[in-house]
Amino acid sequence: MPSPESNKHPKTKTLLQGVTLEALLIELHAHYGWEGLAKKVDINCFKQDPSIKSSLKFLRKTPWAREKVEAIYIQYKQGKV
Repeated sequence: MPSPESNKHPKTKTLLQGVTLEALLIELHAHYGWEGLAKKVDINCFKQDPSIKSSLKFLRKTPWAREKVEAIYIQYKQGKV
């Protein structure tokens, strides 16, 4: 019998499958706004003169930040936040 932990990864991959970083960011911004995103992930691209373009540029170059934003998206899609 597979452990509950082994079931998490396929489900999260399914939630991210086919979703571009831009689409994910647009959806999160529409739901939380820049201020709400900045509270969830303390990064300057959400706090100082935020835009989709600047955020995409930063997140594409910064894997740890992208992982945090993707995790927020997964929680949002699962209705946990």
